[in-house]
Amino acid sequence: QVQLVESGGGLVQPGGSLRLSCAASGSIFSIYTMGWYRQVPGKQRELVAVITAGGSTNHADSVKGRFTISRDNAKNTVYLQMNSLKPEDTAVYYCNAVLGSFSSWGQGTQVTVSS
Repeated sequence: QVQLVESGGGLVQPGGSLRLSCAASGSIFSIYTMGWYRQVPGKQRELVAVITAGGSTNHADSVKGRFTISRDNAKNTVYLQMNSLKPEDTAVYYCNAVLGSFSSWGQGTQVTVSS
């Protein structure tokens, strides 16, 4: 089992940048596949990016080239670097940890992109 806490969200203008962090505790962090998801009211939670224990990454087409997921196992932390932000990126961003059939979620952090 792993506990996840997201941070780094906030208000940013279109074209700006934010870096989200997800701090993990309570388990062996390095073995988990980690992901970032986002959700807005009235819509399904959607995948943003995933990074495996081996460091392989996948990014949703909507964020490819703008967002980058990374992990620092020494700090038990996963990051989401968000550049060239658009109003359509506004959402609550959630961190996710997966090991086999086990899945754990953080509480989320709000990202608002607006002028």
